[in-house]
This record gives sequence, structure tokens and C-alpha cells, in this order.
Amino acid sequence: MTAVAAFESLTMRYGRILALDEVSLALRPGESVALVGHNGAGKTTFMKLVLGLIRPSDGTVRVRGEDPAGRHGAAIRRDIGFLPESVAFHNAMTGAELLAFYARLKDRAPEETGALLAQVGLAEAAGRRVATYSKGMRQRLGLAQALLGEPKLLLLDEPTSGLDPDSRAQVYGIIDSLRRRGATVLVSTHALAEIERHVERVALLDRGRLIAAGPLAELRAAAALPLTVRLAVETCSTAMVLERIGRLGEVVGRQADSLVLAVDPADKLALIEALGRLGPCLKDIEIETPGLDRLYRHLVSRHAGGRAEDRKETAP
Repeated sequence: MTAVAAFESLTMRYGRILALDEVSLALRPGESVALVGHNGAGKTTFMKLVLGLIRPSDGTVRVRGEDPAGRHGAAIRRDIGFLPESVAFHNAMTGAELLAFYARLKDRAPEETGALLAQVGLAEAAGRRVATYSKGMRQRLGLAQALLGEPKLLLLDEPTSGLDPDSRAQVYGIIDSLRRRGATVLVSTHALAEIERHVERVALLDRGRLIAAGPLAELRAAAALPLTVRLAVETCSTAMVLERIGRLGEVVGRQADSLVLAVDPADKLALIEALGRLGPCLKDIEIETPGLDRLYRHLVSRHAGGRAEDRKETAP
């Protein structure tokens, strides 16, 4: 399958600062990818390179087969939607006027702006000046301009920043809808627990290095992180419960009427079978699969350990 965007050995330096270090990644049609990393990991630099706003120090960037910073960059950007982390609009314009302005820049019919404003929940505020908009409303207006022209590639930098729970759910619904219609969506976010249900793949950056990329299930399996199992039991029965389950879990928390276990995924079914034999002694059970936030912390910690080992090996 031809990639919508492809990056090969992408490196970006700002003087002595290495913002991206030999990053290789491909974005396929109709998929959503979460770009995850700490502040300063290189996420915004990566998006600027996709947009052709800057050129890489080394490596190549191709969007729909072309260099976005090359002679055809303007044409390529018509098929890209971009929502920056901090949106800034002219306060004297109304929401409808502002979106019509961006429609003209993208050579789109002004008539499509009304549907977009309704899609992001701003239809009733379309005639109000942007100066009266809350932060969340400005964020939704930014999303509307990013959706102009049904972009083939959508770049969202912290799209739920400043939004209330209902608006956040609306943004994720839009992401899901775009993916179903064949658009490619790249989302940079710190809301890891929320985004993992709305993306097929995850790309994790640490200090400019791509330390992992792939479907969350595959990354989770490769990391071999234990499951967290919480048990509610009869008071003062925890010793008996632990005797019954044997070595199927490591105790990480214990109260008179509860246990928290770290369990190898391979032992999950055996543990459930053993717990089923406890009868009424077992009051409740919760099984928590490692989420994206926990996986990210684990991989960054492991990567940091690898850097430390490298420094030891190269030390004089």
C-alpha cells in the first residue's frame, strides 16, 4: 500500500540541539496514528516537516510522493489539514467570516463552512466575534478550519486542549469518522488514556528518537508488561486466596478485604480458573490491561537505561 506520507532517516538540528534523530516512519491511507512524546521530544518539529515549513538537516520527507518543502508544496498542502496546539485568530472577525477566509485560501467554496461549523458545535456562535469565544470554542474553530476541503492527511497537535468532556468526545468522533472515510490522521497528544481507543498505531518519540512504532497490542505484547488484577474478597481471607492461586500473581497491594496482583498475561486464564473455585469468598474482580500511558513510561525508562549503558561503554 502506497504511503500517504513517508519519512526516511529524518534528522533535524537547530544548532547544537538535535530535535529529530534518524526517524523513519510511514503513514498509510485511512489510518490514525498517535504521535506520543514528552515536551521537547520532537513532535512539533515533525509536524512542521510534514507541512514543509522547514527542511530536514538530513533524510527525506515525502507527502503523496512529493517534497512538501519543494516546488509543489503549495499544492500538497491543499490536501493537508492542520490544527496547531495554540490557535490564534483575528478577534474582530466572526467565526463564519474567519472560516470563509480560510476557505478562500484553500480554494474551497464558502458554502461548505456552515456544515463544518455545525459539525464542531459552533453553528449558533457563527455570527459572534471570535473575541467572545472561549478557549474551547477557539479550539473547535481551529478544528473546523483544519477540516476544510476534506483533507487526505490531517495533522492534529493536542486537539482536545481546553475542551470539556463532551467536546473531547466530539473531537474523537470526528477522528473516527475521518478514518472511516479514508483520511490519514496523525494526532500529537498527551491525553494517552483517551487516544488509545481511536488510533491503529502509536509512534513514541523520546529525545528526538523514534523508540517504538506499531499497533498498541503488538507494543504491549513486546513489552510483556504484567496485568493488574484487583480482587475484593471476604474480610481476613487474603491468606487463603493467595494459597489457592499459588504463583499465578505477585502481590503488589494487600488489605484485609482486597488484593492487588501483578499477573503475567500468559497466566491470565489460569488465574481466572483458580479464582472461579473460590466461590462466595470472591466478591469482585477487575483486570486492567496496561494502557498507553503505562506502556510509554516503560519504554521511555528502558530507552533511558539503554542510553546510560551506551555512555558507560563509550566512557574513557
